[in-house]
Amino acid sequence: MPKLTKSLVEKADIREKRYLIFDEQLPGFCLCVSPNGRKHYYLQYMKNKRVKRMTIGMHGILTTEEARDQAIKLLAEVKSGGDPQKVAQDKKKEPYMDELCDRYMDEHVAMHCKESTAAGYAWLMKKFIKPYFRDMKVSEVTRADVAAFHHKMRSSPYNANRSLEMLSKMFQLAELWGLRPDHSNPRRLIKKYPMKSRERYLSKEEAKRLGAVLDELKLYPDENLAAVYCIQLLLLTGCRLGEIQTLKWDYYDRENKMLRLPDSKTGAKTVYIGAAVVNLLAEIERHPARPKDNPYVIWGRIPGTHLNDIQNAWQRFRKAAGIEDVRIHDLRHSFASFAVSQGMSLAMIGRLLGHSQVQTTARYAHLMAEPMKQAATEVTGALGSLINVDNTAEELPEPEQLPESPFSSIVPGTDVEAPKYLTSDQAAAYLGVAPRLMENWRWRKCGPVFVKVGSRIRYRLADLDAYIQQKTEGSHETPDPERPTPGN
Repeated sequence: MPKLTKSLVEKADIREKRYLIFDEQLPGFCLCVSPNGRKHYYLQYMKNKRVKRMTIGMHGILTTEEARDQAIKLLAEVKSGGDPQKVAQDKKKEPYMDELCDRYMDEHVAMHCKESTAAGYAWLMKKFIKPYFRDMKVSEVTRADVAAFHHKMRSSPYNANRSLEMLSKMFQLAELWGLRPDHSNPRRLIKKYPMKSRERYLSKEEAKRLGAVLDELKLYPDENLAAVYCIQLLLLTGCRLGEIQTLKWDYYDRENKMLRLPDSKTGAKTVYIGAAVVNLLAEIERHPARPKDNPYVIWGRIPGTHLNDIQNAWQRFRKAAGIEDVRIHDLRHSFASFAVSQGMSLAMIGRLLGHSQVQTTARYAHLMAEPMKQAATEVTGALGSLINVDNTAEELPEPEQLPESPFSSIVPGTDVEAPKYLTSDQAAAYLGVAPRLMENWRWRKCGPVFVKVGSRIRYRLADLDAYIQQKTEGSHETPDPERPTPGN
């Protein structure tokens, strides 16, 4: 057997059948010559009493010396007990990240996460994770790859951190499923982006303004009444948005004055409600606008469904109340802050909010300053009287009494009073004119007085009656021969 050289390889004859030329110096290293003239380098070795032959590469792509170097490495692996052919075959069978993503969503998220959580994970997977990692082998993803992905999403810290934790769980499961070696999670040591905790609570004045706006909105005949009631229930119960949106009348325990939710973020949950919530639920139940055959307390526009999206309505509500920076979830925080102001313990507040961990409720500890000061005053007052220390508080001057505003019935944040309004079409019907004529009057700046709240036109009954009276007495604006009169 000659030594394989470039010259020998290129001069090898082409025969009718493929044949092998073995190297005389390196055991198992050989050249395979095919009838079509192609020449490949192989390593032939014995493993478990079986002869195996592994392809090294094609001549022309690899030189003879390059093929020899690779054969030496493979042979060393065989001598140490390895099986390079099996390793190569397993490498071809290794799944790509695209497959791991699908398996993670199907076998973990679908089984262990709530529907709302799963929807959020699906969005992150489709938007960020799959496009970046889908063409990589699961075993080939390194810490540098994960760090580069996290850095690429730095403009959106919240999504970056959530995606990072999803990847961490995916690689943890990959180890469990035998797709990666143990303790090889590439997410390790990568720090999350710092997140600024946002704490926003309604003050008493802000709560009053919001309450006034919601009460006034109930008078609008075309308002989204379900959204109004949803906001009121959120603030009065401290529940999460999804819990109120999916609240059914069947969950309302009237006898014990409780809401028994079969499912929530922390599992089955009992919500203790006070008289205000009981009265509000009675108001909702009796309201003529509520569909009587809808099982949900907060009904949707489609029969038999609940209200899905109140963001647009909430933006209008908070703007009218002058609290445009308040999010819907801040209503839950506000419930907790008012509970703290009443001197309730964190354990009690945690029960009211349905927290499963004490640490979650502990975020409200700093709000307990006033009750703690009051408690300290009582204790030090009792002790001060015993040790002859003056415990009388310095009396502050009485605040200047402001005269009562003549606009006390004005909706906060607007110059609109809070009477009962009619829409433009309803006002037209009340006056007995065509709806188009109402628009024509507004354009010509004549006709009955109207008010504008946002983009909505409203008419007060009193103003419509005054207009009819003026027409009757002939004391309205300068006559216009071309201007129609009500009823014509």
